[in-house]
Amino acid sequence: MNVSVSDDTTDAQAQAIAQALASQFQDEVTVTNKSGSELATAAYEQADESGTAAQQPEEALGPTEREENLRAEIEKILEGGPEKYKEQLPEQGKLFVRDRIDLWFGDDFLFEDGKFAEFDADDKLPADGMITGAAKFEDRSVHFMSNDYTVKRGSMAAKGVEKFLRMQQRALKTGQPVLYLMDSSGGRIDQQTGFFANREGIGKYYYNHSLLSGRVPQICVLYGPSIAGAAYTPVFADFTIMVRGMSAMAIASPRMVQMVTGEDIDLQELGGPDIHAKYSGSADLVADDEEHAREIVAQLVSYLPDNSDEKPPKTTGTAPARSPDGIDGVIPQEPNRGYNMTDVIERVVDADSWFELQPEYGKEILTGFARIDGRPVGVVANQPAQRAGAIFPDAAEKAAQFVWKCDAYNVPLLYLADTPGFMAGSSVEKEGILEQGKRMIYATSEATVPKQCVVVRKAYGAGIYAMSGPAYDPESTIGLPSGEIAIMGPEAAINAVYARKLNEIEDEEERKQKEQELREEYREDIDVRRMASEVVIDDIVPPSDLRRELQARFAFYEDVEKDRPEKKHGTIL
Repeated sequence: MNVSVSDDTTDAQAQAIAQALASQFQDEVTVTNKSGSELATAAYEQADESGTAAQQPEEALGPTEREENLRAEIEKILEGGPEKYKEQLPEQGKLFVRDRIDLWFGDDFLFEDGKFAEFDADDKLPADGMITGAAKFEDRSVHFMSNDYTVKRGSMAAKGVEKFLRMQQRALKTGQPVLYLMDSSGGRIDQQTGFFANREGIGKYYYNHSLLSGRVPQICVLYGPSIAGAAYTPVFADFTIMVRGMSAMAIASPRMVQMVTGEDIDLQELGGPDIHAKYSGSADLVADDEEHAREIVAQLVSYLPDNSDEKPPKTTGTAPARSPDGIDGVIPQEPNRGYNMTDVIERVVDADSWFELQPEYGKEILTGFARIDGRPVGVVANQPAQRAGAIFPDAAEKAAQFVWKCDAYNVPLLYLADTPGFMAGSSVEKEGILEQGKRMIYATSEATVPKQCVVVRKAYGAGIYAMSGPAYDPESTIGLPSGEIAIMGPEAAINAVYARKLNEIEDEEERKQKEQELREEYREDIDVRRMASEVVIDDIVPPSDLRRELQARFAFYEDVEKDRPEKKHGTIL
């Protein structure tokens, strides 16, 4: 390095300048005046342990004692909480949190934030029991958090809360999915000052969940009891997987429930996987163990984009597992005979691509992801094997939420309609059939992704509305030859219109014959061919061609864009 100084600079000053610059820039420095005369030179010399200058070859350098001390501190943090708590984990079927992270990410773990949280605490609180960071999961970048159950039972306090919030806020910036690997007993009651009600406290979790909702996929896996505040993250997540035999979630612990209500109940009966998979609908799927939970999430993310700006990832298409030629043989002509709609789905979608969600909840409707020629689609299908496919309140809620999520993440929708409509009766009115039906119809109406509606067999009453019939902006409504569209089925219609006239016929055989004639006339009027003749539907497709037809239609309409009225937001959901 050459440095020029003024002509009035003394030799001593020039030498000092040369040595200072050589030390700062670790380079040889030559100082000259404006006339070009050399005044001083200096070379960079590294000081040895005695303080004297010494030149060392690069290969002789290595980690210092300072660095080794830091590594020892990190190793101590990575050990987690007290050993006695780690020893309890195998009895509960759990992995230690660091082993869990290794199971999920292995060599694709990228970095951790806040490892030294509460490093100088009087109590042993490694990472404050909350691990946050980033990793690669199934070839995509994700943010993650995971509670350390060996540290205060995975409970949350000020530093851990701060780390959680930072992770969420960074996900808003990056547009990358978030994985919540939860095993938390809730907030630390004895340390609540400073994190519970603060503007940047634990309550901000759910504010951030709301901001992230529909922006990036949020997926939660529960490994233990999540009580009170800790139970909200799984229900705010887009998809929640519980692990059988170890996980639970509830608004209050059994002890608190007994104190408040007098009810004596254990945690599994209060909020175990069966409760939330079958009755509340808060669990999308239940895993058998930790490895199975990871497998489920790996399959789930394969249908989803990283964020709402992207399209779902395509794969190489494969033929259905079962031949489409068998579709018509699966569907009974009699509208009230049951059959399994899964037998139709498996003859339409790519082999091994049907991924059902909430299979134990609202069984009258099937919801799940699949692929048609490698394109992800969300399937909403009535299930005639369950109560004739009538839509009950929980089934309507399930469908509405699934449609809403598919639309948020640009997953096209396939509706397979075979329903007598929404269920009637006092019990379903008490359960809010009108409210939940409204939400299902609203979600279908608001969805801007490409939609295809197939009238598989009966589509009666408001069922054809909820299943994205002609009035609900589908790209196509197509029917199979077994299809019927009507206000109500033949039996109910004849009873409603002709009951008095039929009762006037005294001869029983004559009355039965008249009923049959009226039934046949009515079915001709609602037959899918009449609907096609009136251009109510777009086409009638031979069942064996249904897969090919849907493949062509989803491909043709994949870039369709739909506008909705400008407004702040609707008021239905």
